[in-house]
Order: sequence, then C-alpha cells, then structure tokens
Amino acid sequence: MAPPVFRIVERDLRVFARLWHAFAFSTFVVPVLFLAAMGVGLGGLIDDQRTVEGLSYLHFVAPGLLMASVMQGAAGESLWAVLGGVKWDGRYIAMVATPLTATDVYLGLFSWVALRTIATSSAFLLVAALLGGIVSPWGVLAVPVAVLCALAFAAPLAAWAIGRDTDAPFAMIMRIGVMPLFLFSGTFFPISSLPAAVRPIAWLSPLWHGVELARAATTGQVSWPAVAAHLAVLGACFLAGFTWGRRTFARRLTP
Repeated sequence: MAPPVFRIVERDLRVFARLWHAFAFSTFVVPVLFLAAMGVGLGGLIDDQRTVEGLSYLHFVAPGLLMASVMQGAAGESLWAVLGGVKWDGRYIAMVATPLTATDVYLGLFSWVALRTIATSSAFLLVAALLGGIVSPWGVLAVPVAVLCALAFAAPLAAWAIGRDTDAPFAMIMRIGVMPLFLFSGTFFPISSLPAAVRPIAWLSPLWHGVELARAATTGQVSWPAVAAHLAVLGACFLAGFTWGRRTFARRLTP
C-alpha cells in the first residue's frame, strides 16, 4: 500500500493536470521572460561596460531569477492554498476525516512543493542553458538547491497560514516580505552594492543563501565553507518551520 502522503500528492497532480496552463504562466513563463529581458537584454548593455563579480550579467542573474521564482511559487502554495484547504474548499478537513493525520497533510504539502519545484526549476535551467546562462555542468545541482530553498520558505509560511481565518494579511506578506527579498537578496546585483548597514539584513534572507548556492553550482565557483554555511541556514529555516508547522497543523486540523 502506498504511503498516505502519496495519496495527497496524487490528488494535487490530478488538479494540476486540469489547471496546468494557469500555473505555467506564473511559475515558468514569467521567470523565463525575466531571464530574457534582464539577462540577455539588460545584460548585453552591462557586459559592454564590465562584468558583475567576474561574471557576465546573464551568468550572474540566471541563478538569482531561478531562486526568486522558486520562492514566489513556494509562497503561493503555502499561503492561499493552505488557507483554502481549511476555509474555502475544505480539502484538509476532508483529508483528516479519513485515516490521514494532520502531519500527513503537512508532509503532503511539502512533497507537492518539492515536486513542482523540481519540474519548474529543471525547465528553467534548460532554457537558461539554451540561452548560454549556465557555464558549469554542476549547474544541475541548482535543482536540489531550489527544492531546499522552496521548503525553507514553505515550512514557516504554511505553519503560520494554517492558523489564519482570512487571507487579508497575505498581500502584506507578499509586499513587505517576499517582494523586498526578491529585489534585495542578490538576485539582480551583489549585496555588496547595498549600504553597509543594510547588508546584515540581506544575509539573514533565506533567498540570498539559495541564490549563492545556485550561483556556485551554475558557475562552478565554489567555496566549500560558504556552501556549508548556506546549507546550514536553509536547513535550519526548514526544520524550524517544520517543527512549528506540525503543531499548528495538528491544532487546526485535529477535531
């Protein structure tokens, strides 16, 4: 018999099969358009003047856009989708009325986020490679990095969202949380360009750690102590969120 989590993922796959075109635009087409516009278009102008940290702008921005798109996708799956499971379509309530537990539901969410991230990040990397944005064969390791980065965001956001009764705070989270991270976590420019007083804030961003890991993979410029530190931060974010989420999911879904 398949593990309970597989049943939840199967349900998500069936829904995705019907609505894939709606997800594809936001999770794949938009990031690729950003890559073409920023990496190839703007990058062509920048590269005429200088490189960024010794890289062409396309090579610099491609892993950043990959991680930023992963973060935004994980946020969407962990905010509105989670609240919908208890408030709008009630699927989480229906799930725990079966032998599935609240922890199964939580693990099912992570499994689905990971599966979607693998698919979208692999497709993005393929397009980036065709555009010349990947210079190292180790670039394939950006896929597991993307999964870890997605889970580092999904775990705490889902843990918090399951306890809400309205989606009113979600737009604020996106505006004052996700969007600033998108802009100031090393996606489009190195954080060394930020004022010295602001840089420590950027270092706390899980996205920055994901971007740095992905950039090391796609360019082959690896510092192993830095890799270990980035992995430790992302892993800690996931584990802290997971521990919190097990309690909040159980509290909300246990009759």
